[in-house]
Amino acid sequence: MSAENLPPMKYVKFGNTGLRVSQICLGCMSFGSSDWFNWVLDEKESIDMIRKAYEAGINFFDTANVYSAGESERVLGKAIKELNMPRGRIVVATKVFCHVPEKLPAPLVPTPYDKSDAVNQFGLSRKHIFDSVEASLKRLQLDYIDLYQIHRADPNTPWEETMEALNDLVRSGKVRYIGASSMKAYEFQKANTVAEKNGWTKFISMQNLYNLLYREEEREMIPYCLDANIAGIPYCPLAGGYLTGKNRNTKRSDHAVELLSRYVKTTSKDDNEVIIDQVIAIAEKRGVSPAQIALAWNLSKPFVTSPILGFSKEKYLYEAIHALEIKLTDEEIQQLESAYVPRYSQV
Repeated sequence: MSAENLPPMKYVKFGNTGLRVSQICLGCMSFGSSDWFNWVLDEKESIDMIRKAYEAGINFFDTANVYSAGESERVLGKAIKELNMPRGRIVVATKVFCHVPEKLPAPLVPTPYDKSDAVNQFGLSRKHIFDSVEASLKRLQLDYIDLYQIHRADPNTPWEETMEALNDLVRSGKVRYIGASSMKAYEFQKANTVAEKNGWTKFISMQNLYNLLYREEEREMIPYCLDANIAGIPYCPLAGGYLTGKNRNTKRSDHAVELLSRYVKTTSKDDNEVIIDQVIAIAEKRGVSPAQIALAWNLSKPFVTSPILGFSKEKYLYEAIHALEIKLTDEEIQQLESAYVPRYSQV
């Protein structure tokens, strides 16, 4: 697919706010430095992909301080400058929690408790949050962050400390909105209850794992988000490539797919294959790709505001944008969902 004949990008309301974002969020985990993981694009290729996404209408960019040890933020900031993106038009999201190593190559170790040189440099303490936002702003070359997200819950820091610190960042003008990523539903609800009780800023979005191979979030997290009108920005809507039908018989060793493989594990290895078979069958019947069907299913859910997608090639970007036009029938959705069985892990 090419940039020609792309449908116009759709912009949607972001939860219970007046903010509007593109219906696809560009995930920037795959931008930065190949010294982090071999599937990550280096600076030149990353900026080129960001440019193509922006020219296609995407205005929502999600990264994290830990991606490529800060290089993802730096590259995104450089792209924003080089491409002269109007600051009032774009929505920049990043995250705080993990330890950011000083240089690459370095293993991804979110909580290096046993390393003395990493003390106070991970988690959700007031100190680390304040230090991290300053570092992210510097790398991004921005005056403020639109959506500042906690990457995980921190069992070692009281929610009162975390939520007050995030509230102070919003009041200072360095952050516009706050969001959260993968955690248990009761943790997310508790955090928002603490904020509401004290008159502090509440989380407006949840970034969680949600796709045809992992639907455990439908049990508690998604009902809560729908009730509270919280925006859903799921990551891995294509299950790390499994739902494209291309990685079924390959053994990949990169961290992202290894992590995902634990979340989609069931009692039988065939459980996932049956679902992928249904995706491929519907795709062939419609004359589109399996990835487009998997994304169309994700977008059919009222919880999903803007799924996060990373792209290594422009054809995948344009394929995803064309998927915005696909409307699955009730029968097709039932066909895709009927073989699902519970997964072992909770994210």
